[in-house]
Amino acid sequence: MTALRKYLRLESPGLWRETPSAQLREVVVGLREATLVLSDPKTEMALAQWSLPALTRLNPGKLPALYSPGEDDPETLEVDDRDMMAALDTVRTALERRRPKPGRLRGVLLGGFGAVIGSLAVFWLPGKLIDYTAAMLPPATRSELGKLALQDLTRVTGSPCTGKDGTAASVALGLRINPTHPPHVLVVRDALQAPLALPGDLLILPEKLVQASTPDVIAGYIITATGQAAVADPMQPLLEKAGLVATVRLLASGEIAADALDGYGQTLLTPPAITLSDEAKLAAFTAAKITSQPYAYALDKTGETTLSLIEADPFPAGSQPEVLSEPHWQALQNICQG
Repeated sequence: MTALRKYLRLESPGLWRETPSAQLREVVVGLREATLVLSDPKTEMALAQWSLPALTRLNPGKLPALYSPGEDDPETLEVDDRDMMAALDTVRTALERRRPKPGRLRGVLLGGFGAVIGSLAVFWLPGKLIDYTAAMLPPATRSELGKLALQDLTRVTGSPCTGKDGTAASVALGLRINPTHPPHVLVVRDALQAPLALPGDLLILPEKLVQASTPDVIAGYIITATGQAAVADPMQPLLEKAGLVATVRLLASGEIAADALDGYGQTLLTPPAITLSDEAKLAAFTAAKITSQPYAYALDKTGETTLSLIEADPFPAGSQPEVLSEPHWQALQNICQG
């Protein structure tokens, strides 16, 4: 995001309120490529992770600036550091400008292409339009659609687990894997069969997988799921489910019907198999400074089908630094218990 580059890694003090009834808590506000990370100033432990595309300012023009991670979210953050306020408002303005403008597509569709589109709609337009829309959607819209998909998914998986220490551990895990552009890691209790990447950098883990794994293994699953999402955009099957009419409306107005994704969560319970090449996986493990052997053996106990991930492990002596501390790992495993 061009508007963010000069502010990347900016940090400032802030006051965070987790719920309307909670006391204000001092935090360090850290700006990353697509997220805002709130950390304890004494322990440096990550406490919360907010999506920048969903960031909302609650008191425009007033000081200190008051933000929330979404219009209906109970969390709030007060910031009076001028550099941080300028950065956040710059990002919000840039994202707002990139939202689709109502009527833009409608004008194109009515401007001489009606007959052609009518004749090709059945055989050509749906797939091409979905591909185009998926590629053109701005981050804010991708984030909104990811949340809608998650909302439908939770009808069968239950809401993401929110144990306080476990949530901090999940934020720390995302930051460890990619400090600049961390995935937003969530854990659900039921039904989901494998890690799932959704638009908006959401990465959903089944609780049973977390319970049965180690930090290195979980990191491996996240690395491959996010790598897969980079080459096979999860927005495309979402738009296919929404349908052609909803996709046209989305591209034209930036909005989608509330019921467009009804039932979509059921189709996500068994995510598609990972098709990422071993070379791409190893490159991702190398970038994250994480050992690939534990993940390889988790996929195949014999190692026969994952031999290249074992023999070409970029960190055979172990991840450097470790993926999670023991207290963080225990907290993540217990995230659904709190």
